[in-house]
Amino acid sequence: MKKLTITGVLLATGMMTSALGSAQAANCKVGVAMYTLGAPYFAAQVAAAVDQAKKAGCEVSSSDGQNDMQKQIADVEDMVTKGVNLLILNPRDPEGMVATADAATAKGVKVIVMDSSINPKAHVVTQVRSSNDQNGYLVGQWLAKKMQGKPMKIILLSGDKGNEVGRDRRLGVFKGIVEGQLTNEGKSSFQVLGQGWGGWADEGGLKAMEDLLQAHQDVNVVIGENDSMVLGAMKALKAAGKKDVLVLAAADAQKEALEAIKEGTYGATGLNDPDLVARTAIDIGLKALNGSLAGDFPKLFLTTPAVITKENVDKFYRKEAVF
Repeated sequence: MKKLTITGVLLATGMMTSALGSAQAANCKVGVAMYTLGAPYFAAQVAAAVDQAKKAGCEVSSSDGQNDMQKQIADVEDMVTKGVNLLILNPRDPEGMVATADAATAKGVKVIVMDSSINPKAHVVTQVRSSNDQNGYLVGQWLAKKMQGKPMKIILLSGDKGNEVGRDRRLGVFKGIVEGQLTNEGKSSFQVLGQGWGGWADEGGLKAMEDLLQAHQDVNVVIGENDSMVLGAMKALKAAGKKDVLVLAAADAQKEALEAIKEGTYGATGLNDPDLVARTAIDIGLKALNGSLAGDFPKLFLTTPAVITKENVDKFYRKEAVF
């Protein structure tokens, strides 16, 4: 799949998210189909997408799939029936949503996949998301340096089973750990004590952490696939009196996590800006809708990865941010 970073392509084409210009499309009806709004990240993402579409003068509708693929399929079908001509799709399942995306495209709808991935065989304009693998890799390298010379006994908090975003994030972290340890120590060793499924949410992270702590009191590192689950896990650790556990996430840069990084109670997180991803998806979709998108437009756009730590958190923290 051809891919480019958002930063490079937007600078090259002048498609900055703050300037709609030629991205505006007449009579645009936009549907934003989210598979869940169960975490603050997704709420911020849909809010940014709706806002960007309205700024372009579009009629906008949005839906919450409630983490249920059948409901999301029904949501998309309803949007298409009601005449949307641009669909921003955050898919529940990379395989299960292919037929639905293809059916929308066959009816003339421009489909942009946002944030979560879909099988490349799907007939969509492009996929827009952060670099889950590279964000995870940078976080893993940071962790290897932070824990140099110390054994790692890790509890892993994952989002949903079968979700490719979560898979890419955790595998990216593990690759970063291995490479970092080999570079720093000439050998690699870490132990994953257990994996819990938190559904990307604060409460899910809390519950998963509570369950895993019963069997793994010797944990000294908690890695989450997003910040919300780790913030929940911190509550469980505090209740259990576990003060010497390093917590970090592969992605998101949620405001509360950045505040904890500033305070020194949270190790690191990867940059995953829901506002940038959502607004970029809308702008690309509007260009596709009005026919101004290049024929060789890349099928995958990635934001520039970064690991956020106490040393650089002030560069990314925004007190007024929704997420």
